[in-house]
Amino acid sequence: MLLRLIGIGLLPLLLPGCMSATPPFGFPDASVIDFDGRQAIAPDCATLVQPSHLTDAGFARPGMPFGCATYTNLAVMLARPADLIDPLPYAGADATTAAGAVRRYDEGRVKQPNATSTTSPLTH
Repeated sequence: MLLRLIGIGLLPLLLPGCMSATPPFGFPDASVIDFDGRQAIAPDCATLVQPSHLTDAGFARPGMPFGCATYTNLAVMLARPADLIDPLPYAGADATTAAGAVRRYDEGRVKQPNATSTTSPLTH
């Protein structure tokens, strides 16, 4: 058991030796998403490619466009793309509304959501 604990403790120290180089830094952030005045524009994945410093049987591995899928999906999902350029200020929470909801909950007068739904019931 003691040898297993020692081995687990040494593992993080030994793994960096398996890397041929330290991982590249400078990964992209949300600033790679552009805005053309109407919609968000996903980043060009070719500009995000980080070259690989690893080899496999003497052949270099291909580079990876880290963050490309994440920021492409984010660009598509933005409800208000203008927030990239001019975000709305946070107005803060409405204490009166929150207190009213807590009071109704405590008194057993919870407001039920509207019965409308975009899904249909399942039938088997």
